[in-house]
Amino acid sequence: MKSLTSSASRLLAGLFVFVLLFTAACGSKEGKVEGVNMLYGKDSKTWKTDKETTAAGDKMKQTDAMDDQRVTFYANGQYNMSSGAQTMNGKYTFDQAAQTIMMMPEGAGQSNTFTVVTLTDDKLTLKAPDGSQLHLEGE
Repeated sequence: MKSLTSSASRLLAGLFVFVLLFTAACGSKEGKVEGVNMLYGKDSKTWKTDKETTAAGDKMKQTDAMDDQRVTFYANGQYNMSSGAQTMNGKYTFDQAAQTIMMMPEGAGQSNTFTVVTLTDDKLTLKAPDGSQLHLEGE
């Protein structure tokens, strides 16, 4: 059997790395925004905080309250956010085309709009106007 020349073996190794990276990229759910039903499941769905990152992408240290934070989205356009003993209710609207979610807390004079970076069955990533991101996992 003939041995491969060094340039042929480098080419083969490069091709293998390319296929490996392409396969990994295709399997990633990050950056994928699926339908609104992924947000609330059949009737409701609870999401828990996984991590928060700064606008620069640095991971922020989570406090116990942040680790306990939960957001439940309901099919009727309502949401409930809880963190420890504190809870907040409100309404939300999800714009699939613009990939944004607007949340209006009850009693608040203004809403908060986030870019939906990722929305799959088990991952939700929201990007704030300042560039920071909240990464949530489905429960």
